[in-house]
Amino acid sequence: MLDVGRLAESGDEWEPYRLLDADGAVVEPVAVFFAGLQAEDKSVSTLKAYGNDLLLWWRWLAAVGIAWNQATTIEGRDFLRWMRIADKPTRGHWRYRDGAVPPASSEKAGTVKRASARANPVTGKAGPGPKFAPASRARAESTLRNFYEVHLETGQGPIINPFPLDRARRAARTNAHHNPMDPFKHERKGRYRPTVPKRIPKRIPDEQFSQIFAGLKYHRDRALLAFWVSTGARAEELLNSFQDDVYPGDQLISVTRKGSREVQQIPASPDAFVWLRLYQEEIWKRGAPRGRTQPLWFTLRRPFRPLTYPAARAMFNRANELLGSNWTIHDLRHTAAWRMAQDPEMPITDVQWILAHASLETTQLYTTPDQHEVIVNTRAYHQRRAGKPARTPAPPAPGYNPESLRTLFGGLS
Repeated sequence: MLDVGRLAESGDEWEPYRLLDADGAVVEPVAVFFAGLQAEDKSVSTLKAYGNDLLLWWRWLAAVGIAWNQATTIEGRDFLRWMRIADKPTRGHWRYRDGAVPPASSEKAGTVKRASARANPVTGKAGPGPKFAPASRARAESTLRNFYEVHLETGQGPIINPFPLDRARRAARTNAHHNPMDPFKHERKGRYRPTVPKRIPKRIPDEQFSQIFAGLKYHRDRALLAFWVSTGARAEELLNSFQDDVYPGDQLISVTRKGSREVQQIPASPDAFVWLRLYQEEIWKRGAPRGRTQPLWFTLRRPFRPLTYPAARAMFNRANELLGSNWTIHDLRHTAAWRMAQDPEMPITDVQWILAHASLETTQLYTTPDQHEVIVNTRAYHQRRAGKPARTPAPPAPGYNPESLRTLFGGLS
């Protein structure tokens, strides 16, 4: 595939992301699509995710030599077939993008990345792998179908959407003739949309979380993990908090929700505020900005800057290396949700409110046992089976011939 074009972050609220072609010019059809997404109140992270899907589609069109407004259902079909078969494009290190020859160790690094698709022996989670995940392919199909629907309305795109609806669909929306007395069905929408398996969220077992927490070096990192695992907030929701959002007396912290972007106060554990206070006293003595409108989380080195998600992820990965695990920061949210959902005195509707789930069905995923719990229970079952004495068959009732019963039922003694 041709490595042409790029998705650029502009820093402009009116146009946060721009898709640039091979000559560095803005791709106007994508700019129109992004403007519509902003009008639909989509978040900036959604624009970035959709932009990456469109960038991949634009590069694929450049490789096959077809303009975006001349694509047919054949190109849409073959693009999703390519995503299913081909490896994900990888970009080399920035030091070797200008023609420099990478060292021989880089080949070993690629081998390690491909091997990361296997299950981790500590967590049981598979790595990202070299192939596109079904969820990534499904999102790309939805993004491109919506992109062409927008331009079909304006008359600038092709006559037929290259990513059509499923043939079984008789209406343009799912559950068009839904009976209110019946549950909603999961109808297939896109014709070429892959099937995404519904996975149970993985939680971090308590003993492994304690080991990761013990491997942290700084009070800031301990405070972050304590807040993530007790509030269930998303990583960026907590990282975007300000110093005025903390209420230690009420054990509350305010976060801006990802979807609705509403400010919501959620409770946290008492030890999270203890670690936060230790971190603040330490960094304020070193001259970090202090004020109600200042960010809550800073880098530990000068000049002090707001802590970003990539930096927090690097911190968490360093703690992961000590354990040999591949847990992610988002698994802390799953852990918090699982702990709250397993408490019989915690209503599931309260858990839904804390996690800011739009559907109760999403929250109920945390009521099912996870892999770690099933393995522990099954091992205990086998131990109980091994410790039970063998049952001796009861003698036949009086009046029955044992030889006749042995012939009739086989092996009866």
